[in-house]
Amino acid sequence: MTENRSKSGLTAASVSRAKPKEKPYKLSDRDGLYLLVEPTGGRVWRMNYRIHDKQKTITFGRWPELMLGEARERLLDARRLLGRGVDPVEHAKLEKVAQSLAASHTFEAVAGEWLEKITAEGAAPMTVKKARWLLAKLYPAVGRRPVKEISAHELLLALKKIEATKRYNTASRARTAASQVFRYAIATARAERDIASDLRGALITPKTTHRAAITVPTEAGALLRTIDGYDGLPLTRTALRMLAHVFVRPGELRWAEWNEFDLEKRVWTIPGHKMKMRRPHMVPLSRQVIAILDEIEHDATFSPLLFPSLRSVDRPMSDNTINAALRRLGYSKEEMTGHGFRALATTLLNEMGCWNPDAIERQLAHAESNSVRRAYARGQYWDERVRMMQHWSDYLDQMRDGATILRPKFGHSGS
Repeated sequence: MTENRSKSGLTAASVSRAKPKEKPYKLSDRDGLYLLVEPTGGRVWRMNYRIHDKQKTITFGRWPELMLGEARERLLDARRLLGRGVDPVEHAKLEKVAQSLAASHTFEAVAGEWLEKITAEGAAPMTVKKARWLLAKLYPAVGRRPVKEISAHELLLALKKIEATKRYNTASRARTAASQVFRYAIATARAERDIASDLRGALITPKTTHRAAITVPTEAGALLRTIDGYDGLPLTRTALRMLAHVFVRPGELRWAEWNEFDLEKRVWTIPGHKMKMRRPHMVPLSRQVIAILDEIEHDATFSPLLFPSLRSVDRPMSDNTINAALRRLGYSKEEMTGHGFRALATTLLNEMGCWNPDAIERQLAHAESNSVRRAYARGQYWDERVRMMQHWSDYLDQMRDGATILRPKFGHSGS
């Protein structure tokens, strides 16, 4: 390797004019800095040094990404380290490791790990999607900050920016999501406390708004008659009618598949991964629901779904279809929603006074948290739920037809 020496050092022009040769060669600057010119035309800033009786070389970077002045600054930093007996190459390695660790300790990185964790644990896709959306609103302010160094005041300022847009509920839920991330950071030894918990009461409390629902029998009867007269897509009308009878969550109805229905046993078993509580749920099928199913003009050979999208038989109808149909029927979002059929059912079934409230709760899939009690309740209330769901369908027919509504002669024991 040939070497061209310069007493005054290199200039930007001499570096730029350097031409490649058959073999690599050095253009020396000063204080040990040199430019290695490679046969390919690449140019690299380097310095040779000796420490602990070993000859070593440190590379500062490539030209033109690293210009002459910047290379000289890197050289001075390396010489300072050598003056303290520190190997600049080893120091650079440690710095790289430290930067990597710091990157994995940022709020955004820890939040990403937590999202992966709850996904692996079987959290509902919509739950993960909402959590990701909420946390993303905090990233511009604290995403790159080490999670351990974020102060409660710093997080509060980020949440206040959301609150300033009048989205009080979003700000409150973002604080809750952040709290879960901090608790995960504590568990993985990257934070010492949940500073989000300190902010309880610091944000404007969002006004509780209940989902719009009709709960008066005469109004419910009018709604059912209006649904019968729906002039939109027949499959949408069928979904509205069925939702009134089974009162599951709209998403659970949209994703219903033919293989989940046992028409002989008159039961619809919804798999756990489709349920909010991630537990399988059984819906007794009344005679009216069986008749509604018979009206659907396709089967599993056409689509595995009862209510496929118009664009793809492998996807369900839009999550807005039910509510859009109710708007088309003249019901505003303040009057009735797809979720409102659940409120209609729970209100009127409880008002009857002849059904065990626990049986109603089980049918709404409001699962008991205690596993032993849950298993006991499932067996205890199933027969009652079967009778209740048939009576509910009969009750809907009576309301729709405007007939006199009679109390059932059966119900829970002791009624």
